[in-house]
Amino acid sequence: MPIGVLYAVVAYSVYSCGDAIIKGFGQSLSIFEIGFFVALFSLLPAIFAKPRGERWRDSFQLKRPLLVHLRAFSGVSSSALVTYAFVTIPFAEAYSLVFMMPVFITIMSVLLLKERVDVTRWAMLALGFLGVMLVVRPGFRELELGHLAALCCAFFGAATTTILRIVAPSEKRVSLIMVPALYVIVVNAALMLPGFVVPTPTQFALLAGSGTLIGLGHILLIAATRNAPASQVAPIQYLQIVWAIALGAFFFSEFPDWIAYSGIAVVILSGLINILMDGARARISGRWARYRARAGRPVTNITEAQTPEI
Repeated sequence: MPIGVLYAVVAYSVYSCGDAIIKGFGQSLSIFEIGFFVALFSLLPAIFAKPRGERWRDSFQLKRPLLVHLRAFSGVSSSALVTYAFVTIPFAEAYSLVFMMPVFITIMSVLLLKERVDVTRWAMLALGFLGVMLVVRPGFRELELGHLAALCCAFFGAATTTILRIVAPSEKRVSLIMVPALYVIVVNAALMLPGFVVPTPTQFALLAGSGTLIGLGHILLIAATRNAPASQVAPIQYLQIVWAIALGAFFFSEFPDWIAYSGIAVVILSGLINILMDGARARISGRWARYRARAGRPVTNITEAQTPEI
């Protein structure tokens, strides 16, 4: 197993364990208090992820401040919404709805980035949407606000990713790490004050553990993308749904029925096909570019020079 793929397996497993701890709080603490402490402790591992040649004090030297702050706002919204979803609905259902994010990313890439999406990609996204509908079955069962929160989380998460694709080439990485983190901490700190409850020592330790795990997962995911192509790393994300089923059953006595299992399988299948298609295109583009270079012909399309992201 390539070391980058191993990093990804550990990263997504660690993420899931951190999320499970959040779910374990239920409604004993407000979602804003949970979000504040988790974000605060997640910064500890991030300190060691600072890129060489960049300084934390330069975090607010922004070239596109409006977009950077908009990304931070969407990140805060996504974080609060997913926390609410975790503590109010079954773990696997929350993850399945959050995995609607690729659908929103694709729509935003067409509308905002003017990218072209082929029929096969749309078909796979529609298949993933069908899988999510099998999991939550609207109209056949009572849905909760947590389901809507998870869906909205997918939308704001997609917005965060889309904006990142726009600003990443021009902004410092310390800015992309620090600005969203400060937003999460400051906004949650302000919103948690009216109903603040002092955590017990056990709760505080769990909050610290969850935040540290999530921060560690971020570092491991960075290491994964540096040591393996994105086409190998991305499919590992679907391991989170497997973890959600296992952790939900073991700790929270949540057992999806066979229809929900079928929907989860469809979600995973459509996502994997999409990712594998991207990986195949990247490999073909890279080989074609190398062939043209050996033949002495200039590369005429930027996609011909692209290889899998690392």
